[in-house]
Parts: sequence; C-alpha cells; structure tokens
Amino acid sequence: MSENAILEVKNLKTYFDVTKGIFTRKQIVKAVDDVSFDVKDNETFGLVGESGCGKTTLGRTIVKLYDPVSGSITFQGQDIAKLKGKDLTKFRKDMQMIFQDPYASLNPRMTVGEIIKEPMIIHNIYNTDQEREDRVVELLRIVGLKPDHIRRYPAEFSGGQRQRIGIARALAVDPKFIVCDEPISALDVSIQAQVVNLLKEIQKEMGLSYLFIAHDLSMVKHISDRIGVMYLGHLVECGPSNDVYHRPLHPYTTALLSAIPIPDPDTAKAKRRIVLEGEIPSPINPPAGCPFCTRCQKATERCHVERPQMIQVGTRTVACHLYER
Repeated sequence: MSENAILEVKNLKTYFDVTKGIFTRKQIVKAVDDVSFDVKDNETFGLVGESGCGKTTLGRTIVKLYDPVSGSITFQGQDIAKLKGKDLTKFRKDMQMIFQDPYASLNPRMTVGEIIKEPMIIHNIYNTDQEREDRVVELLRIVGLKPDHIRRYPAEFSGGQRQRIGIARALAVDPKFIVCDEPISALDVSIQAQVVNLLKEIQKEMGLSYLFIAHDLSMVKHISDRIGVMYLGHLVECGPSNDVYHRPLHPYTTALLSAIPIPDPDTAKAKRRIVLEGEIPSPINPPAGCPFCTRCQKATERCHVERPQMIQVGTRTVACHLYER
C-alpha cells in the first residue's frame, strides 16, 4: 500500500449484466471501469461527476455491497475480497456508509434509539442495554440532536435531522472509514453546509477518513483534501482540492467548474460557461478511445481510437492525451 494509506483501490472494475431475454445480445454495463486511487489516514477524498458516472457504484463496491469483476480493494493492509467470517465482521465495523436518501435509509418502524443501537448489538459493542443507550444519547449530542429524540420515529424529523441520525448510526460502531454517498444532495441548501461542517468536526474529533461523493464541486472542495473527477466509469483527474478547483487540467473538470453558480452578478456575467454538447455515451457501449471524446471540444482523431492512461502532471494525475509528451 501507499505510505499512510488506509484504503487503496487498484484497477477496479464493476460491471452489471443487464441482458433481457435469452435470445437477445448480451449487454454489460461498465459502471466502474479500471479505477485506481488511495485515501490516507484522516483524509477526505472527494469524488465528483455527473449522475450515472459510477460514483455511487464505486462507493458501494468499496464497502462490499457490490462485487467487482476485477481489481483490488485494500483496506488497512487487507484485500477485502478475501475477507470471511470474523475478519469480514471486523471490516464491516471499521468501514461504514452514510446513504444519500435520509428518508429511505431509516427504518420507519424503529425509534431513533433502536436505529442507532442496532449496529452496536450486531457487533456486540457494550455489555448492557443501558451502556448502549448512554452511547446513543452521546451520539445524538455529537450530531446536534437532543437526548429526548431517542424515543421518536424518523417520520417526526426533517430531512436534515434524519441525515444527522444516519451519521450517528454510522458512528455507533466507532469506524475508521466512512463512505459518504452524496449525504447532502437530498437536503435544502441552507442545511447542506451545516451537515458538511458537522462531518468536518467529527473527523477532527475522531480521526476518521472519508470518501465523500457529491455533485457540487464547490462543496467538495470545502471538505476534501484531494478530489477525484469521474466520467462514464473512469477517473479522469485526481489531485489536491485547491489545484483541481483553481487550475483544472482535464477538459471535463474545466466544464464542471464553469457550471458552478457565482453569487456576484458582475462576476457571473464575465464568466464563460462551457456547455457540453451531445449526449453522455452509454456505459453499455462506451467509446473505443477516450470516454469524453464525444463531448470534448479539444478532441483529436487519436482521442477517438486510443484511450488515455492516467499520467502524473505536477501534483496531479490526469487521463488526457493533451498532457502526454
């Protein structure tokens, strides 16, 4: 593994067979296609891209909800594909997930206390129910909720409060790594910053590592140490958040950044928006060359026939023929 890396993903591929009927041509969705990156201790790695680019599939593969067809995922020095029995249970405890939809991810028939205590019971944490209940009250305080919320049901809370409950549930087993799967996309804009700041405070207090998946590049920059940009199942650029945000290399990253709203009208007028033309190619039948070549304004003939490899450019890696020597 890389130095100080808690998670290392190498050449990961996650495909799905979506063939309908026995007489139809086989169709394979290449949701994640040859992705490599690592996440260091106490680091937040942000993952951004359009809907359908494979971000959530990548996150769910890392937490072992989906099985990859090839590649490796190494967590704390162990290949998770080989984990079984007690080792797999320990992995489940050390790596948790915060889900995108705070309404669908909580059991409506369970109280908040039962929801947060459930992982403690599964992993046999704390000896008595009173100790677990005391820990639930403490976790509610950490995420900004009140102790008396422990007896209430999810339907009695707003979306932002429900997501806080989801965060408390993820923290219940004292994990070392959390996959945050678009935890703010279903929330009001006024609540998003509160949740992101809460995650930063928890990380600082508990020494956690995050994989933070989101659409909003500006919000990802706020929380992330490094950013990875995904397009059609591929990682096209990766590097320190400030470098990616202020000096993008890949044409797709540049287009994403140009779409970020600016609150100052005068500055917004002077800013040139890059409008990507054409449709996103199907992950069932992706382009033979660069996955972005059908929408890239800088594409050449080579881009349509040869897929670029990730190369080092300064502090970053980028998959683009423009930077090959």
